[in-house]
Order: sequence, then structure tokens, then C-alpha cells
Amino acid sequence: MKRNLITFFLFIFVFNVSGQHKNASDNVIITSEKTTTRVYTENGELHVNVPPDDVTKFKATGYVRYKDFGAKGDGKTDDLEVIAATHAFANSYGLPVKADDGATYYIGGKDRTAVIRTETDFGKATFILDDTAVQNRNASVFMVGSTLQPFKLEAVMTLKKDQKQINASLPAPCLVTVTNAAVKQYIRFGLNQNNGSSQTDIFVADKAGHIDMNAPVIWDFDQITEITARPIDEKVLKITGGRFITIANKDESKYNYYSRNIAIRRSNVIVDGLEHRITGEEDHGAPYTGFISLSDCAYVTIKNTVLTGHRTYTTIGAAGKPVQMGTYELSVNRSLNVSFINCSQTNSIDDATYWGVLGSNFSKNLIYDHCVLSRFDAHQGVANATIRNSTLGHMGVNAIGSGTLLIENSTIRARSFVNLRPDYGST
Repeated sequence: MKRNLITFFLFIFVFNVSGQHKNASDNVIITSEKTTTRVYTENGELHVNVPPDDVTKFKATGYVRYKDFGAKGDGKTDDLEVIAATHAFANSYGLPVKADDGATYYIGGKDRTAVIRTETDFGKATFILDDTAVQNRNASVFMVGSTLQPFKLEAVMTLKKDQKQINASLPAPCLVTVTNAAVKQYIRFGLNQNNGSSQTDIFVADKAGHIDMNAPVIWDFDQITEITARPIDEKVLKITGGRFITIANKDESKYNYYSRNIAIRRSNVIVDGLEHRITGEEDHGAPYTGFISLSDCAYVTIKNTVLTGHRTYTTIGAAGKPVQMGTYELSVNRSLNVSFINCSQTNSIDDATYWGVLGSNFSKNLIYDHCVLSRFDAHQGVANATIRNSTLGHMGVNAIGSGTLLIENSTIRARSFVNLRPDYGST
């Protein structure tokens, strides 16, 4: 279809009466007036002004730092809007971003997300995420995104299990997500019972529509209610370093998930050397969706990363009875070819007062390698999973799905070696 052969734009340019252009990027207005580099809000909009001389200087340097835009890094001043503006400017010029070693960036509860589209080195800086007074619990702190825009594949009306090609000409290799809302899968029983989720599948197709059979279609789709293609960036984007500390929320222990995290919504990403700790947890609190949260992406590696399990809380489940409430450090949804390499956690993997670190849904080809973590868990299905050279703690391996589950050279400390989850049907 013609709509598949589109050109992707990140920026929208408009001109004011003086002829000076404004660049609307990632919900940040960028101007180049000949005054000073500064970040400010006006009528609820975030602005960053960078004079032409500073633009030239930053381009010559080859990267930008948060302090270039006014970040204090003193652990007290809320630097979130400066950080977001820095990334918006960097995205518009394709410049990497570097934090300042030794700085401590305080991030309060403002409804603002810093969008990362260029390589980012958090280095030895510390980021304090204060979740005690949050305006929007669904707003990520950082979102790793692509300049390539998703589009609908309306010409594809049906799919068959193990189908090798779709009838579509694509502008680039794409991650394709397909849904049939008329069919429900993974109907759950027990204390957290539900009526299932819409049948969902993901796969990679090349420009000619050939499907990568390392992650084949696993369902028959007699009809398709939604199908979206997300072009895959050719270049790998790297996120390195950083010490993150979450001051936990104090909300009621209900299923009001917090997404104050690093959300990865782009394919071909490496996260290397990040550390996340949690402080301020009490005997109650709302759950978290995952500090590193992957959705609708492919070819992502998280390595040399230190994580922290959240405290386990109790709430009332769908069956009207008390139930332990899951709160995650890692989440993987509708993603494929995701690897966790040499990852560990700060608290004991055998301490049942802390929930398992990972939860996943509708994903394929997940790998743990040289990890020491409390759990591997596939809720609404995983197609192909590998655990090697790893040690898993008190929540062990919980999996349902299809394909091959391979466990080798690993120690599992749970009550059972593998739990094929009975609440989802033990597939």
C-alpha cells in the first residue's frame, strides 16, 4: 500500500513573525534566539532556547551535558525539566548526551518524560526519583524512542500459524504486532482470575514481507482487529552507566501501577552498567510496572546491570480474597529477542518478602545468561526462553507458552524446578 512507503519525520517546524524558527520536539519547544541558553516553562509548555553560537559550540563538541542547559545536580533542585529539554535539543541535532560524574540529579513528581533518541551516558551520576508526590503515575521518567513512526498494515486481513510471508511491502524491516480482539487467550483462574486477553502475536518481517522464522507466528488469526508495523532502527542505541535511586510511593496497596521508570519503546538498544536501588518502602505501597520496561521492541540487551526487588504487598484480588501483589523491576511486553546478561540484584534472591524481579507477556526469545535474580516469569505466554549459567531464587522459573524452554548450567532455588503456571493453564 502507498501508506507503507512513507517518510518518517520527528520534528515539526513553524515560523514566527520574526523569521526565527521554533522546533517542536518531544513536547519541548526549541528556539534559537540570540540571548542565552535557558530552559523555562510558559503557558504549561516546556521551552529551551539555544543561541546560534551555542548550537555551533555543541555541534563542534559532539555531545551535550545536562549542566550545559542549567541542571544543578545538587540532589535538591528538581532537574527533570532541564534533563528533558537537554534530550529534546540533542534529539533534534543527533547529539549524544552525557551526565556529569559526581552529580546527583533530583527528579520530583512532575508529569514530564525525558525522551531519549540518541546515545546517552549516565556515567557515574546519581538520579533520585522521588515518587512520594507524583502528578501522573503513568508517566515514565525516561522513554527510549525511535524517530521512525509506526503505521497500520490494513491490507493484511488474516494470518496463519507458521506463515512465512505477509502481503506487504515495507519501508524497512519491521516489528509487527497483530491482535484479534474477538478471541481471548490466557484466561486466568484463581485469586487473580480474569477473562483473558485479546489474542496477540509479534514477529519481524523484512522489506519484502518475509517473516523471521526464529520468532514465527504462533496463532491462527481468522480475523485481525489491529495490526501495526514498527520500523526497526538500523543503528544500535546505547544507554550506559547511571545510579538510580527510587524513593518509593506511599499509596494504598491496590493495583494502581506506577510507571516511574526507563521505558524502552525502540528496537536495537543496549543498556549497560545501570544500577537501580529502592528506598523508603513501608508496610504498604502501590506496585510498579518495572523500572526497566520494554514494550513493542526487538533486539534489546540489558547487561552488567544491578537491580532491586520490591517489597511484596497484599491486596484484594479479583476473587474478593487477599492475594500477594506483584510489583516488578523488569517488565517485557510484546517484545522479542531480549537478553539479560550478567544482571544481579541488591537484595537476597531467597528473601520472600521481596517480589520476583521480572514479569513478561506476549514475548519471544527471552534469554537470561550469567544472571543472579529472584525469578523468571512469563505470564501471558513466551515463545522460546533460555536460562543459562544463572542462579534463580525463591520464585524460580514460572512459564507458560510455546516453543522451547532451555535451562542449562543453572541453579534454581524455588520449591519446583519449573512451574508451568496452573493459573494460566499450564501450557
